[in-house]
Amino acid sequence: MTPRPTPPRIPRERGDDHNPSIVARRLALCEGAAGGALPYLAGQSVEPAAARGNIENLIGFAQVPVGIAGPMSVDTSSGERTVYVPMATTEGAMVASYSRGMRLLGEGGGAWARVTREGLSQHPMLEYADVPGALAAADVARTSLAAWREVVQGITSHGELISADPEILGRRLVLRLIFTTGDAIGINMAAHAADLISQDLAERTRARARYVHGQDVEKRANARALVEGRGRSVVAQVVVPRKALQDVARVTPEDMVAVARAYATGYAQLGTQNWTVQAANGLSAILVACGQDVAYVTESATGLLDLDLTDDGDLFASVTLPSLLVGTVGGGSGQGTAHECLSILGCVGDGQANTFAEILGAAVLAGDLSLMAAFCAHEFVEAHERLGRNRPGRDRDGSPSA
Repeated sequence: MTPRPTPPRIPRERGDDHNPSIVARRLALCEGAAGGALPYLAGQSVEPAAARGNIENLIGFAQVPVGIAGPMSVDTSSGERTVYVPMATTEGAMVASYSRGMRLLGEGGGAWARVTREGLSQHPMLEYADVPGALAAADVARTSLAAWREVVQGITSHGELISADPEILGRRLVLRLIFTTGDAIGINMAAHAADLISQDLAERTRARARYVHGQDVEKRANARALVEGRGRSVVAQVVVPRKALQDVARVTPEDMVAVARAYATGYAQLGTQNWTVQAANGLSAILVACGQDVAYVTESATGLLDLDLTDDGDLFASVTLPSLLVGTVGGGSGQGTAHECLSILGCVGDGQANTFAEILGAAVLAGDLSLMAAFCAHEFVEAHERLGRNRPGRDRDGSPSA
């Protein structure tokens, strides 16, 4: 096999890593990755009309710093690629942490990531006079899938109804509808379809009331998202060699497995559905950079981190994210800096949503590896102190002033 060329490292400058010259060099690196100019990331104003349909009472655009982490090597369903990952954040040390984790992925030959399941769910609820009425309605729902599929076909050419499963909660019926959505998140389409379908069922079964968001999973961390998944379910893995872990992060595989076990004990007591370390950090930063609905981080960050020793004494690491709600078309994904950031990733337009989700899975894995290692080596606080660059009494590179 011909080895892949080594990608350029991200340019940095000791002493003043925010001067216009070094920022321009990094932007040029991203323009090479994107295959063209990135005028909005460079500071060009976005036309107000670009926000039509995305916001009301527009007054301007928020400016959030965007940095790049990487390079990150990942084997996706669309092939192997090495990417620079744009992250919009104001949390010092975070981009550096993810970059270190991406270096660990590279030492292991790159991450491997795949979408394992697709399906956006909606959960309308119907209320009946009694339990027998709800049970009778469930029987009607089980025979209505073909008709409801035609309803969905009448409102979209991209989405499709996959299943419609009734669940009984006393005298109430929760109708779990699952849709494919193409390369969009598809929330508006799915909500429209859920409204029409629940209305049809209510009329045919004499429901006393119906609620389109009856069992409201929207933008809410929940156990159902962890078990059943919602949107795109992704798994990513890597094997990090022992020596690389020691050289780059100053910890051993045994250290990492031990701290993961301790965290699992704490998570169990908390009763949390999020068993990752900092998925919300990386996901929210990339979602903002790439024009996604960042409020979905509440569901998207639900997941599981698994660390273990291989037979050779290296570190096996994987992350499972069952409910990534992202898209590469629609919403804000095609506008301004969002479009440019997706271009840097090579994830613009149709046919790219799964690849984008897989890149997100690999990035989350990188961030969790780096942060776990910082906890093990007791370097977490020191890193934030050193990279707290906007504080009085510090030079522009983050080091204490004399």
